[in-house]
Amino acid sequence: MNRREMIGTMAAAASTLAMPGIARAQAPEFTFRLHHFLGQQAPAQTKMLEPWAASVAEKSGGRVKIEIFPAMTLGGRPPELVQQARDGIVDLIWTANGYTAGLFPRTEVMELPTVYKNDPAATNLAMYDMFETDLKPDYLGLEVMFLHVHAGQAFQMRDSDVHSPADLVGKKLRIPTRTGAWVIEALGASPIAMPVPELPPALQKGVVDGALIPWEIIPPLKIQQQTKYQIEGYQKERFGNTTFQVSMNAARWAGLPDDIKQAFREASSREWWAEVGAIWRASDEFGIKVATDAGNTHTVLSEPETAVFRDAMTPVVEKWVEEVNGQGLDGAGLVERARSLIASNATPT
Repeated sequence: MNRREMIGTMAAAASTLAMPGIARAQAPEFTFRLHHFLGQQAPAQTKMLEPWAASVAEKSGGRVKIEIFPAMTLGGRPPELVQQARDGIVDLIWTANGYTAGLFPRTEVMELPTVYKNDPAATNLAMYDMFETDLKPDYLGLEVMFLHVHAGQAFQMRDSDVHSPADLVGKKLRIPTRTGAWVIEALGASPIAMPVPELPPALQKGVVDGALIPWEIIPPLKIQQQTKYQIEGYQKERFGNTTFQVSMNAARWAGLPDDIKQAFREASSREWWAEVGAIWRASDEFGIKVATDAGNTHTVLSEPETAVFRDAMTPVVEKWVEEVNGQGLDGAGLVERARSLIASNATPT
């Protein structure tokens, strides 16, 4: 064997010996299961959860891997997700707070009509700013990664346009939250509660006449095939909202080393909360385009028409304040802080 061959053989041997070490270094030390209720192709997963999981992995230097399980593939129904996380059945969840009605009373303030109007990024930042001082007690047994809203509740109707509350009297509408139920009742309609994956067959069978729901859900559930009208207020004003959370089991969080916690915190920064608002706004715009391209009517109420809805929904805020006051909370104070922080975080126009 000549010198060149000897060097090549030694290099190959060294490379072979090093490979197991490299593989060990690249293998994640911490694996987390994230469970949620929508399908794998929903924007919630492709546009938000997957990029966030990739960011955590990157910031941890590859030591963290987050496995995403969509469409309740680990078992249970959407209302059980919070308890699954609290019990440690799964490590992480993404869920709508409203699926467990009344469990997150402080955070509900962001769902109220006239508190949330049309700016998801500003609302997310308001929740970030309120979290430590006002919202954190809602999340016992959980470590919140981030909270967010979507672009807001709008009306999606099977076969009737809407220009005033009178157009909704007697209609049956799917609602996402108890505050959404109060909105529907204030407008003279009947609320029907159901997780969003159950909406398409409910529309098809006439169980509901429509839904209080944002545009972003149109493509993954093909809502444009079951509805003819999509209705929102002036300048994209909506009729309340839904709050969501990505949270970890508190005990799992407590057992993590500080540098891994830091990776999660950096991936869930204030800037990310704002970015999530932008993601949901863009997904909403895409959703309404899918509906109009399919021939549906996109109705945008005039400012006077929107004001009539606003007035009709005022009792919803008053009802919420009275209810949470009965739980020892300062409902009026939460409403005031939420409105103020949404306004101060709004993007200048």
